[in-house]
Amino acid sequence: MTLTELRYIVAVAQERHFGRAARRCFVSQPTLSIAIKKLEEELSVSLFDRSSNDIITTEAGERIVAQARRVLEEAELIKHLANEEQNELEGAFKLGLIFTVAPYLLPKLITALRETAPKMPLMLEENYTHILTESLKRGDVDAIVVAEPFQEPGIVTEPLYDEPFFVIVPKGHHFEELDAVTPQLLSEEQVLLLSEGNCMRDQVLASCSELASKQKIQGLTNTLQGSSINTIRHMVASGLAISVMPATALTENDHMLFSIIPFEGNAPHRRVVLAYRRNFVRPKALTALRTAILQSQLTGVTFVNE
Repeated sequence: MTLTELRYIVAVAQERHFGRAARRCFVSQPTLSIAIKKLEEELSVSLFDRSSNDIITTEAGERIVAQARRVLEEAELIKHLANEEQNELEGAFKLGLIFTVAPYLLPKLITALRETAPKMPLMLEENYTHILTESLKRGDVDAIVVAEPFQEPGIVTEPLYDEPFFVIVPKGHHFEELDAVTPQLLSEEQVLLLSEGNCMRDQVLASCSELASKQKIQGLTNTLQGSSINTIRHMVASGLAISVMPATALTENDHMLFSIIPFEGNAPHRRVVLAYRRNFVRPKALTALRTAILQSQLTGVTFVNE
């Protein structure tokens, strides 16, 4: 059994296709297939069901692939220990971010990171929380920036900042007469939300129980959906409906497009966190990244200095 064979079975389990796995490992498909067959013979177990085009990991294979991932991570740790003198802040850092954070954090983060870790460029992935979580577990990314609630075995989270939500309404909307909006008033309007699968949609509904209850009873009769924050902003500006935005998505020039109104009392908000594998081998890189985020001067948020 070799580390190379373990890399091959992890790649096949992730890609669910021998050809794609071979390309990912930079070998020919016959080379990869022969190596995996040899490992199966050595272990006296079938790791993959090859009965269809879509390769499925067997029950025994699932356990073995999971252990292979841990072994490969430990092997990386050995390399790290053997090169302790190497600067952890040199070399690309693979960072994943949810769609509703990336456009607003990245410009300021990259500027700050040039100061704290100028030799650590970022390889970036924007996606939904559940997809980023799987990428993190597989080791495809080094860390992810997501919003709570977030809890996964073997994953550590560190708080970054708390971000309040605001109500945005078209010019001329009757909410412009109010100093603040309550969740009850919000539930009486037609509200634009992000499409299902986006965590910010769930956070807005969780914060505004009246809106969530009405949606559950009436389906989508009092809500419309948009594919991105930027799309929703422009639909509100056009007069279609009202919406709820995170503070970082609002700029000082937005008053020309729509009106921004705070929530009454304790505003609904979300906490944004940095998540990474417990045994990640570049702790100084994580510290530099978090420091850069805390220095990014995002507008309207409260940074958590823990």
